[in-house]
Amino acid sequence: MTTLPSAVILYGPPAAGKDTITRALVGLDASFAQFQRLKVGSGKTDGYRMGGAEHLSVLEKAGQVIFSNSRYGNTYVVDQPGLDDMVAAGLTPVLHLGQIEGVQAVIDAYPARWTTVLLWCTREETASRSAGRGDGDTEARLAAWQATDEDVNAHPDHVWDLVVQTGDHSPDEAARLIAERVRSAFPAGNGS
Repeated sequence: MTTLPSAVILYGPPAAGKDTITRALVGLDASFAQFQRLKVGSGKTDGYRMGGAEHLSVLEKAGQVIFSNSRYGNTYVVDQPGLDDMVAAGLTPVLHLGQIEGVQAVIDAYPARWTTVLLWCTREETASRSAGRGDGDTEARLAAWQATDEDVNAHPDHVWDLVVQTGDHSPDEAARLIAERVRSAFPAGNGS
């Protein structure tokens, strides 16, 4: 029996700590690595694989787009080849998503032992963190926070493997909780 790879989805509003917690998770265990979504557009490039509309079209025609969404004037893509490359390298992908629809699409489309984590922070924490890191689009991020809150409330039946209030935990503590959850849910050698 083939053992499915482990993978993690971090879901939450802007500035909930997805990037910071992922860095802490990688520092704790180098087998974890952030999945860099394909980004078609402009702006922040750190944490993304930049691509153009033509590349996206090729992926779409090949049926290799697992999930895509548009926000901040850009398109963000979870693609099959990107995940396949990470798994082939022996890494545990850590995906950052901001829509429950995307969480479910990825779980349904990509065979892995998924651990889903809801990282949450208050609207005030998002505003403060966004301003503190110099975002030029804090208002758009607050609108995204609101959309995320509405998304969570619209899916009360969605079950998270772990919920972390990031205002109550340091990034290192959150990373430890996530790593422990992945290990306890899928111990080494478990082929199920």
